[in-house]
Order: sequence, then C-alpha cells, then structure tokens
Amino acid sequence: MWPPDVALCRSFSDVVSVTGSGKMAEGERAAETGGGEAGGERTAEELKEQANEYFRVKDYDRAVQYYTEAIALSPNTAIYYGNRSLAYLRTECYGYALADASRAIQLDAKYIKGYYRRAASNMALGKLKAALKDYETVVKVRPHDKDAQMKFQECSKLVRQKAFERAIACDQHNRSVVDSLDIEGMTIEDEYTGPQLQNGKVTLDFMVELMKFYKDQKKLHRKCVYQILVQVKEILSQLPSLVEISLDKVSALYDPQQVTVCGDTHGQFYDFMNIFPSERPPFREQPLWNHETDTMNQMYGFEGEVKAKYSTQMFQLFSEVFQWLPLAMCINQRVLIMHGGLFSEDGVTLDQIRNIERNRQPPDSGPMCDLLWSDPQPQDGRSTSKRGVSCQFGPDVTRRFLEENGLDYIIRSHEVKAEGYEVTHNGLCVTVFSAPNYCDQMGNKGAYIHLSGSDLKPKFHQFDAVPHPNIKPMMYANSLLQMGMM
Repeated sequence: MWPPDVALCRSFSDVVSVTGSGKMAEGERAAETGGGEAGGERTAEELKEQANEYFRVKDYDRAVQYYTEAIALSPNTAIYYGNRSLAYLRTECYGYALADASRAIQLDAKYIKGYYRRAASNMALGKLKAALKDYETVVKVRPHDKDAQMKFQECSKLVRQKAFERAIACDQHNRSVVDSLDIEGMTIEDEYTGPQLQNGKVTLDFMVELMKFYKDQKKLHRKCVYQILVQVKEILSQLPSLVEISLDKVSALYDPQQVTVCGDTHGQFYDFMNIFPSERPPFREQPLWNHETDTMNQMYGFEGEVKAKYSTQMFQLFSEVFQWLPLAMCINQRVLIMHGGLFSEDGVTLDQIRNIERNRQPPDSGPMCDLLWSDPQPQDGRSTSKRGVSCQFGPDVTRRFLEENGLDYIIRSHEVKAEGYEVTHNGLCVTVFSAPNYCDQMGNKGAYIHLSGSDLKPKFHQFDAVPHPNIKPMMYANSLLQMGMM
C-alpha cells in the first residue's frame, strides 16, 4: 500500500535567476528604441512601449500580448520580434523565442541583439552548435567587442566539453557509476557532525534530521549521498514507467485515503518544506517522476551545484538515477498524472505508456517526449510547441484520449500559473505548479492538490513563497546558459 502522501516534484533540481551579462545582453533592456512602418508607426510604437512597461514589472504574458499587437500593425519591424523573443525567453517558451529571433534577423541582418537572443534560445534548447554559429557571427561583426568574444569562447568551450562527454559516454555505455564505487571504503571524518545512515539504510529519523540539517544550509557527507543514490536507483529501477495506485474510499481509520499531488518545485527547498513540514515527511516508498534530463540540469544549475559541492562522478550517478524516474502515474484507473501532457498523435494507450523503456535520456519525439514536454492550448487540434519540442494539444485531443482510455481527467505541471493552478479543457486538464514566486521574481502563487479516494475530485491548496537564505537563483548554472532567460 502506498503512503497517504505522494508528491510529484522536482525536488533535486536547483533553479535560478538569470541576468544577462555584457554590453548587448546586460539585463537585455526591454525598452529598446526603434521605428515602425509608415501608416502604423505611432500606434505600433505605443503598443511596444506599453509592452515594455509590462515587461519591466515582470508581467511577461501581457508583454507578449502587446508586442504581438504591435507586430500585427507593423509586421516588418525587427525590434518588435526581438523584444517579444526576450519575453518568450523569460516565460521559457524557447521555441517561440527562437522563431521570433530568427524572424528579427531575417528582417534586419544587422540587428545584433537578434543573434544574441537566437543564441540564448538555442542554448536553452541544448543546440550548442547553432548558438555558437550566432556568437561567431557577432564576433565577426564586432571583433573588438569583449562581451561577444567572451560568449563565443564560452560557447566553444561548452561544445568541446559536450563532444568529449559523448565520446566518454560511448566508451562507458554499459557501465554504471555504481560499479566503480567503493562506498564501504569511504571514511566519514571525525569532524563531520551531520546525519549518518544507520547500517547504510535510510530511516524516518534520518530524514527528519537531514531536513533540519539542510535548512541550516549544511552539506551531507558524500558517503551518505552515494548510499542514498544507490538505494534510490535500486527502488526506481523496479518501478514501471506507469505507476498505478488505488485509493480506498474508506481506510482502516474510516477516512478516505488521500494523496497529495505537487507540480514543479524547481529546487525551492524551503517552499517544498512548506508543503510537507518536517514533522510529517512524505518520503516513505515515494516515487518521483519528472524531466530531469542532463540538458535541463546543466542549464538550470543542478549539474554545476553537484560538481561544486561533490564531484563529476556524483553528478553522473544522479543522471543514472534520474533516468529511472517513472514517467506517469494513474490513480484508481481514472486520473492520469504526468509532467508535460498528451501526445503528438492520437491513439496512444495506457499500455503503450506502460511499455516505454525509460532508462535513457528522453528522445526528441514520441510518447516519452510528449509526456515530459507537451502543453495544453485553448483551441482544438494540435500546434507547434512554444518550447521547441513536442507539441501543444487542444480540448478535443484531451477528450478523445480520456474517452479511449476510460479516464476522467489529467493532472500535469510544466507551466508557471499566477494562481498556482489552472483548470482548462472543460475541466479535463488540470495544471498545478508548486514553486511560488518562481526564480524569486515571477510573483506567482504555488499550489498543490489533494485527491481523496471518496471522489477523486481535486481540492486545491494555494500558498505563497516563504523566506529563504539569500542565495541567488541559478547561481551554479553556466553564465552563458543563463543569458537572456531571466
């Protein structure tokens, strides 16, 4: 039997704020100047200025709306696309940001910020070689620009690093980091006063002590981390890709069984602890499922944090563990829960989800990719993803999928919501997001959902961000990967 609380969260990743650096990217000033076309110049410029104001107060969705209206009146003005590209970057719509930056460059090949923003979009999508090409273009145009030179050199370094890592991965494809570890031979120094595993096993008392330890910003000993990761990998590898649980209408205590569903927490530890206070940790037999890919962990800083605090080998083991995270969960054969959403093609069944081989980095297309990366849209049908991967799916797609699989509705996360949650597609698609004031600047509420075995109707709980130590978001991410995102 599963425990009363099951959380879906990104409890490992550390996400951070991003301010661009350098002459052209220095915060990527939203209020650019530039003209429009004859006949629409004044109105389009007014709309752009209104969009800039919304951008300054971090209302990026409304900024996008006004930039779009300006573009409708003056469709051949590169700056409008460039500004909207930056707003899309801030909302993590990397596919749209890439398209706008490319359009801006097409309209004005001398629009240098367009190259910077297209490079930032490609970096966010893991397309390092494409980003390098744009930085090279900037360097050729501005050979004495130190900021451009720095970005070109940093991107070149990343491209070489990734090529080396791919070569190493091919040599070690069938080997696990676990095989090279001598955990028992690791010594815990006398000066270490933090929590330790009893007989190498994780216990409830250990977890309570560990959470207090982390609240004080202290570092767990590397031996304990390795011990935990090895055990977690063993547990996760025995789970199916689709985890199925049953909630009884009445438990032994005469109350319905209940689960707690969280959306993205993005490493906001103190907010996570606000959902699950240390007096009642939800860790026993709890699976996690999300999209902890190597690319995302590099971009958002988790890779950098692990390497800074521990070692490259430690991150490689984390990567192995993340590849075993289940992809979805089904409750009482009625509610399907995933990180992203539904599929690029009709006809996908629960059996197909059960049969996905997930021990790998997610592919660029197919059901596994869609479960992790797709998003709902208000109109029927499907459209190109705003993120540059997978798709967007409409109410008709959701309805057909539910009917074909005998389900009531889906719950997913993957998108910041001002109120912490949103119900769309005529009540059939629920989005929940559990990282309040995302990256310390979005101002959104967080939310989580209680589902009871009595009726499985979602009960929403909203909460605000709690105080936390003055640690800059994304402080461990590569500065080049941060550029233009926040």
